Amino acid sequence: MENLTKKKYYRALTIAGSDPSGGAGLQADLKTFSALGCYGMSAVVAVVDENTVGVTGVHPIPVDFVRGQIKSCLDDIGADAVKIGMLHSSELILAVHDTLRNYDIPGGVVLDPVMVATSGDPLLMHDAVATLRDVLIPSARVITPNIPEAEILLGRPISRQSDLRRAAEELSQGKRVSVLLKAGHLSDSVLTDIFYNAEDDTVTELSSPRLSTVNTHGTGCTLSSAVASYLARGYELTDAVRSAKEYITGAISAGAEYAIGHGHGPVHHFFNMWKN
Repeated sequence: MENLTKKKYYRALTIAGSDPSGGAGLQADLKTFSALGCYGMSAVVAVVDENTVGVTGVHPIPVDFVRGQIKSCLDDIGADAVKIGMLHSSELILAVHDTLRNYDIPGGVVLDPVMVATSGDPLLMHDAVATLRDVLIPSARVITPNIPEAEILLGRPISRQSDLRRAAEELSQGKRVSVLLKAGHLSDSVLTDIFYNAEDDTVTELSSPRLSTVNTHGTGCTLSSAVASYLARGYELTDAVRSAKEYITGAISAGAEYAIGHGHGPVHHFFNMWKN
């Protein structure tokens, strides 16, 4: 009876690789969950040797152990939303898919189809792309590809802002999954991400000015985990994506003021809470 009267957390689980430098991967996800009012959990799929300069190595966690971490979190605590990041192999993608299908996740799954690090280092085995596209993407509620990832999934180039709407709708696989297609790799002075909401067949343009900064490490991780955070809190889908876009814009802007590392530094996940 006591538990029925106590407050409940908004619960978010990230299934992702570990970044020891703290700017990307599950560390960025957990920071984002915390900044946006969620109780964060993590299932580690790989220990990545990386920093702001680049990726030196990837040490995969055994697939059965990843499955066990997910089950431990969901069997005991549960989740209102799940964010999935780097899944490096077909075997792992299939295991995550088969495990999650056994659980009720009210806010759904947000999938960041991570294939290449900010530094340009590959993070996904070549033969896993088809498994990601054909098995995991259809089971997600939202995917958040950048342009290079969308090009790999579609098998064709995307070179102009005017290409994004058609690409997002095509990536939705016949209105099966909603798509937030990020415009950051275009050279325009104003970045306009395209969000295709497959649930109500609408398109929303989300614009922000391009900021001159090298501190962009983990932006994709942070944006997708922000979407998951707002979905865990019960936001409607388009409102969750719009709020996540506002959050990442603020985090990039605040992070640009800091010097950290020798390469691509992180965004400021707690910009709305503290600053030096």
